[in-house]
Amino acid sequence: MPVGRPTRGTTNTNRLRRIDRWIAQHPAFRGAERPLVVDLGYGASGATAFELFDRLSPTRDTVRVVGLEIDPERVATARAQLEQQAPLTQERVSFARGGFEVPLARGERANVIRAFNVLRQYDEAEVPDAWALMLDRLAPDGLLVEGTCSEIGRVASWIGLRPSGPETFTVSLHLGSLELPSIAAERLPKALIHRNIPGERIHDFLRAFDAAWLKEAPRATFSAQQRFIATVQRLRTEGWPLLDDVKRWRLGEVTLPWHAVAPRDGGVAERWPAASR
Repeated sequence: MPVGRPTRGTTNTNRLRRIDRWIAQHPAFRGAERPLVVDLGYGASGATAFELFDRLSPTRDTVRVVGLEIDPERVATARAQLEQQAPLTQERVSFARGGFEVPLARGERANVIRAFNVLRQYDEAEVPDAWALMLDRLAPDGLLVEGTCSEIGRVASWIGLRPSGPETFTVSLHLGSLELPSIAAERLPKALIHRNIPGERIHDFLRAFDAAWLKEAPRATFSAQQRFIATVQRLRTEGWPLLDDVKRWRLGEVTLPWHAVAPRDGGVAERWPAASR
């Protein structure tokens, strides 16, 4: 039987564009000869799986996408939608019933698993076991991307995990409508959303993010992009160990090593203590 509970099913077109763009440039995807990418918990429609394939195939034309859902009716709906897609999409995209155990044909392992807006409905204590099941289904150099976003995808954050555990944390924001970066607090992954309290690293980071954004307000005269770039440069000067560069910052995106925001104790920190040093 599939492991987990059915997702809420909300599937808005273009909702996951930010995370798809990030996956497309990640070494775990680019370095795979024939990338196998799993869209775990795609919802009531196969739309996000089709979009994922469309966004990844220009980078790697050998990519395959497998959409997994626990609800058999959703699988039937997505398969019916697949019949209306272009021949190449029909060849490279498939749908099956499954959950955190990530069942794949012929014992294959995924190069990338995207589990977005899936764990929000779970308790924090359930996250480590869900992560462990998915990580066990990755290729040795694979990537699990677990996170959440707003209904139209303008606010998103996610954790990048390797088979050994969590590796990075990313925030991606629509700059044209951004008031404060801490809007991301509403869309933190389950492992962090209850940790946005004094004394926790994620709380410190979001406070520093807001403070830097406010200090760089004069840059808004030039553009929201220039203000965001200056904000992130200020964060780096203050000692935050940012992993990306201006190319990503222009997109309203910033990535840190997981240990910079990881819970100080309990939760996932107990399963992967080295990642929260």
